[in-house]
Amino acid sequence: MQKTKPVTKPTKQRKRLFQAPAHIRHKLLASHLSPELRGSQIVKSFPVTHGDTVRVMRGDHKGFEGKISRVDLKSYRIYVEGLTREKVDGTTIFVPVHPSKVIVTHLNLDDKWRKEILEAKKEAFKKPKVTPAKPKTKPEEEPLEIAEEEELVEEKVVVEKKAPVEERAIVEEKAAAEEKPKKKKVAKGKRETVKKKPAVKAEAKTKEAAKEKEKPKPEKKKTRRKAVKNTEEGGI
Repeated sequence: MQKTKPVTKPTKQRKRLFQAPAHIRHKLLASHLSPELRGSQIVKSFPVTHGDTVRVMRGDHKGFEGKISRVDLKSYRIYVEGLTREKVDGTTIFVPVHPSKVIVTHLNLDDKWRKEILEAKKEAFKKPKVTPAKPKTKPEEEPLEIAEEEELVEEKVVVEKKAPVEERAIVEEKAAAEEKPKKKKVAKGKRETVKKKPAVKAEAKTKEAAKEKEKPKPEKKKTRRKAVKNTEEGGI
């Protein structure tokens, strides 16, 4: 069976409406059922056919009731017996009505296929909707360390609830004393001396500088320059 997807573009909607196949056109020619029929058939709306009795609910012919004489699938209109009007030349014609403007007061169930469709819809409405059950998941096991800590905390809470106020105060004081770091006792008049690390690097530098001063300086060699004789030009 062909299914149509919802479209929001008006041009595509009009195209699908005018180019729809016959089985979709038949569904678009559906009308609401009257409150009495809705109670017996359990269906809210149903496609109209030749022989159904309808009542006009909107327009100039509001309140008119009659049987459907013809259904026009091409123009999406129905024609009701007795609902006519006169033309200027005096001839009478049937007034076309859109199926959304009428309600069905009586259904023509001569067609066995139509009966079967109604019965199938009734059964579908009566059946309760069953939601798929979620698979049961095993509870995650907590690690042993966390479980032991929780047990210890619970035991402490129970002990605190049972103990009287005085005993609880003593226990709290002891716990606070254990938590605080113990300070070293120092006699009066004496102060703690902080041992300074020996400056090894500074001493090594001073020693190296003294050694360099003590080293004898190398003697410079004296060099004599050779005298250059001046010769006169042309002289021998």
